Parts: sequence; structure tokens; C-alpha cells
Amino acid sequence: MRKKAKFILIILALGFLMVAGLMVHGSWRKAGLDHDSQRLIIFHAGSLAVPFKQICEEFSAHYPKVEIIREAAGSRVCARKVADLKRPCDVVACSDYTVIDTLLIPEYAEWNIKFASSEMVIAFREGSRKAGDINKDNWHDILLQRDVAFGRSDPNADPCGYRTILVMMLAEKFCSKPGLAGRMLAKDTKYIRPKEVDLLSLLEIGELDYIFIYRSVAKQHKLDYIVLPDEINLKNVAFADFYRSASVRLVGKKPGSLITRVGEPIIYGVTVPKNAPNPQLAVAFLTFLLDANSGGAVLERNGQTLIVPSPTGTFDKLPDCLKIFALPVEQEDKR
Repeated sequence: MRKKAKFILIILALGFLMVAGLMVHGSWRKAGLDHDSQRLIIFHAGSLAVPFKQICEEFSAHYPKVEIIREAAGSRVCARKVADLKRPCDVVACSDYTVIDTLLIPEYAEWNIKFASSEMVIAFREGSRKAGDINKDNWHDILLQRDVAFGRSDPNADPCGYRTILVMMLAEKFCSKPGLAGRMLAKDTKYIRPKEVDLLSLLEIGELDYIFIYRSVAKQHKLDYIVLPDEINLKNVAFADFYRSASVRLVGKKPGSLITRVGEPIIYGVTVPKNAPNPQLAVAFLTFLLDANSGGAVLERNGQTLIVPSPTGTFDKLPDCLKIFALPVEQEDKR
């Protein structure tokens, strides 16, 4: 009986060890699978498509086992994918930092880092009608001609769309042409598209003669473009007060609500939503993106000026490792 009991105990012990071994082995395999199957989901502005493709390729060289999923859309559409559709996302990068402030903070994100700037231009192709005549002083007269077609993006979907409206309003004041903005907004409405890069193909095939777009995107796609006066191109901080004299009403957070977007210099913003499936990896990506020698260098090569560190009212909410890329609001005047 004693020998039989001893044998049973040995069998039980061996069984326990085998099960424990399988559990440990299974955990290791599971951890390995989790690591191998890590995904980084990025929603970004259409105007970031070219630089973000390059940045993600360089980031992948450091994280070869990470699958990066990028979705380009109008910045407001990107934000609403998180806020309205509750879609999982690790990084949201917008061409207007206020999109994050107004549509995501505080319910869906806690902080916002301003990281790049650009300016509005009017791009065209070699065969565009009146291409030999248009300049920074007469562009509005050319675009209003009946045989000339121009495109712009949807202001409720894309910051470039409402910035186009702001440019028209500022031009009306700067050029002393009452009613100019209204006439321009009433023309060629069939060529309004969800985001500014959607207009590129229409320009290429000759459906459009001109498009309102960021200078960085025009440079990335090797387009000719008209440089607008600093008083209206939303680039120069010296004219910030004049920019604020123009405003546009946009769809707000809730159905039926409206918000007012006031003119100001073009500044991009980025955040990690609260629902990020992989927040640590997201922060690693942002550390790479915002570094002047890594992602920042790619942005500069693509015509988007890196502006970190910049002041943010959410500085205290930032992960410690990202605070080097921002400043508390009270430090804004010390830059």
C-alpha cells in the first residue's frame, strides 16, 4: 500500500510539473505572439500622408515586428473616428491642433502637442488656364473668371477647407474688395472634396485649374503654386491679430451644435487617445516623430516646419518623456 501511495504521489507530482511547464511555455508563447502582433494605429491628416509614410518606414527599422496601420483623412474626420465611432486608435495627428482641443479633449484625449507649421497657397499645373497671368495680387480675379475652375476641401471635414474660407475673408479685407469671399464661396461648389489631397487628381487630369492647399503638400507633389501675402496666408505670427478678424462656423461635437473657428497661424497637433490599444508604443512613436534628428528631419524635408517645443495648456497631462517637446503656456512669451 505504501509503495502504491508513493507511486501515485510521484505520478501526481510529475503531472503537476508537466502542467506547470506547459503553462509557463504557453505564457512565453503568448507573450511572444503579443509582441509579434503589436499594431500601431495612426489616424492622420491627409497633408501628412507623404511625410508620415517616410517616418513610419524609418520607425519600422527600429521596431520591425510592429505592424503600422495608417489612415489618412480630413483632420476633423480623424477626430470623429475616435469621438463618434469609438474606433481604437493609438495616434491622432491633425493639421490644426484645435481639432484635438475641441473634438477630443477632455473626453477622448488628455493632452495635445503642437509640432509643425505650414501656409496656404494656390497650386496649379502647367496647363491651367491663365497660369501665365496669375500672381499674388490678382489671383482672386483670375479664379472668379467663368472659364477657370478651382477646388477646395470641405470645411466641416478638413482644416484646409475652413482655412480656405478664412483666406478668402482675409483677402476681402486686405484687398478692400467687399463681397469677394461670398462670390468665391458661391463658385465651383461641385469641386468641394473631403480633404485637400483629394483635389490633386482633379488638378492632374485637368478637371481643375487651381486648388487651395498647403505649401508643404504642393512641394511634396512638385506643383507650381502662388505664394500669397503673409497678411492672408495664415503663416506669419506677426499678423495673428489680423488673422483673428476672420472666423467661420463649423459643426460642433454634438449633432446640431456649431463652433466658431477663428483665424490663426497654421499649427499641427498630435495626441494619444484614451482608448489607445498600445499607448506605450504610441509614445515611442511620438518620441521618434518629434525628435529633430528623426521624424522632425523628415517633416522639414517635406516642407513642414518643426516647431517643438511649443506651449500647450495640457503640459501637466503629458507623459514625462514627451515634456521635452512642449512648454507650459506661461513660457510662451519666453521663447
